[in-house]
Amino acid sequence: MAYIKFKELSKYFDFKKEVLSVEELPEYAREYVEEEEKIILAYKNSKDYIVFTDKKMVLFDRDTMAVYYKKIHMIPYVSISTSAINFKPGKVELLLSLDSGYQLHINFIEMNHDKKERIKQVYKIMMKTKI
Repeated sequence: MAYIKFKELSKYFDFKKEVLSVEELPEYAREYVEEEEKIILAYKNSKDYIVFTDKKMVLFDRDTMAVYYKKIHMIPYVSISTSAINFKPGKVELLLSLDSGYQLHINFIEMNHDKKERIKQVYKIMMKTKI
C-alpha cells in the first residue's frame, strides 16, 4: 500500500477582532510594514494577525503546537491573480488566488454592517493597486 503525502492547497483563516491602533500590534508585526506604507486595517484572532497596508497584506500564521513557530506571508496586491469577496450574514469572506497558484480563504466573523463596509473598502484598495 502506498501513501501520498498530502499538501494543503488552500489556507483558511478566521479573524474576529479588529486591531484599533498600530500600538496594539506586536512589534514583530509592525516591523514588516515599511515606513512609506500606511496601515489601513488590522485584525487578529487568538494566535494570528493580518495587516492590510496600502501596498500589501501581511499575514502572521502562528502554530499553536509550537509556541515560537510562525509563518509570515507577505502578499503584494499586484500578485493576486483572482479574487472574490462574499458577504454572508455576520461574515465576510475574501477568496484570493495568487500568481504562484497558492490560495487563501480569509474569513472575518461576527461582522456588523460597519465592519463589513471597512472590509469592502480594503478590498477596493487591494484591487485598485493591481491596475
